[in-house]
Amino acid sequence: MARPDVIVIGAGVIGLSTAIAAQSRGLTVVVVDREGPAAGASAGNAGAFAFTDILPLASPGILKKAPKWLLDPLGPLSVPPAYALQIAPWMFRFWRACQPSRVAAATAAQTKLMDLSKAELEPFLAATDTLSMLRKEGNLQVYESEAEFRASLPGWEVRRNHGIEFQHLKSDEMAAIQPGLASRFILGTFTPGWYSIADPKLYTLALAQHFCSRGGLIETAEISALHPVPGGVEVVATDGKLREAGKVVLAAGAFSHRIAKTLGEHIPLETERGYNTTLPAGAFDLRTQVTFGGHGFVVSKLSTGIRVGGAVELGGLTLPANFRRSEAMLQKARSFLTGLKPEGGVQWMGFRPSLPDSLPAIGRARATPDVLYAFGHGHLGLTQSAGTARLVADLLTGQTPPIDLASFSPQRF
Repeated sequence: MARPDVIVIGAGVIGLSTAIAAQSRGLTVVVVDREGPAAGASAGNAGAFAFTDILPLASPGILKKAPKWLLDPLGPLSVPPAYALQIAPWMFRFWRACQPSRVAAATAAQTKLMDLSKAELEPFLAATDTLSMLRKEGNLQVYESEAEFRASLPGWEVRRNHGIEFQHLKSDEMAAIQPGLASRFILGTFTPGWYSIADPKLYTLALAQHFCSRGGLIETAEISALHPVPGGVEVVATDGKLREAGKVVLAAGAFSHRIAKTLGEHIPLETERGYNTTLPAGAFDLRTQVTFGGHGFVVSKLSTGIRVGGAVELGGLTLPANFRRSEAMLQKARSFLTGLKPEGGVQWMGFRPSLPDSLPAIGRARATPDVLYAFGHGHLGLTQSAGTARLVADLLTGQTPPIDLASFSPQRF
């Protein structure tokens, strides 16, 4: 291929969705990834299109829970001691983002991106021949006490005000939706508008296949720097191959800030290290995704098995994985779901790219308008992939995006 119109850095669900959207606008596109398609967080996520998850992680509620959680090294939120000093500046920004006015602004922006992503999803799936992978089985959030349930109500009221449908349930009503819940869970909330994908890795690989079948090219190389040049951008990679394009989209997930730094841009991206265990398909009769919010994990039904995972470990990119976290969640799931078979599971850890205010960076680089950023989606990359692809494709082709991107500006920090 001659010099392409666009190079997309990153072959996860954000990068490939964006590449396909750009391709559909008549642009020639090359995707470059350090490992190949679906090698990162896109492979091991919970598989949910969490359009109702509009509340930012940075919130007054999390500040109340965080001290207790941080005391448990295997709990829902942890910071390894070896990483505590390095992450302190990010944690300060996170604390500032918990102010009520900032939470309200982030929620409003997140809602607009969620609404766009939901509207774009099914047309995108149809265009990429992946619509058969979509499931609409809802999500059940469960509570162990009246106090835990009452604490959740302000968040549900925010969702109601944004038009999100849900039903609060008692234990017998929950059992009708999901049999086998332990009796300790006395209340729950069901959101029918929670979609999922049959398997996130297979979906991302299907996007790669679709992209290539229409003339797209995927190359494996680690990008070390970006340099603006007349009429475009030079992309420097460790394989020594000279690459250049009219425009570059940086969608390299948790590694994006390293590349942005070569343009003189310092974006406070950190890594939510997510853990899970995927059990064989017959491990439990799961009928909807179940969220154990008080314990920071979910149980999801995939076409390839039952996935138990979640939690947040703010530990960067280089510390070794702590699979005791996977084991702790699996042990809890075994006591929460009667009859769950914990044998034969496969453990996984991946890097979720997270910004302090829980909003992604979508917009142009400060150094050059020919580099566009599309990263920092945290645990909502799959959810917001079709919407992000639409926004970036509009920017690439000079169209006016359907939502205001000021709240997602990479330069907002």
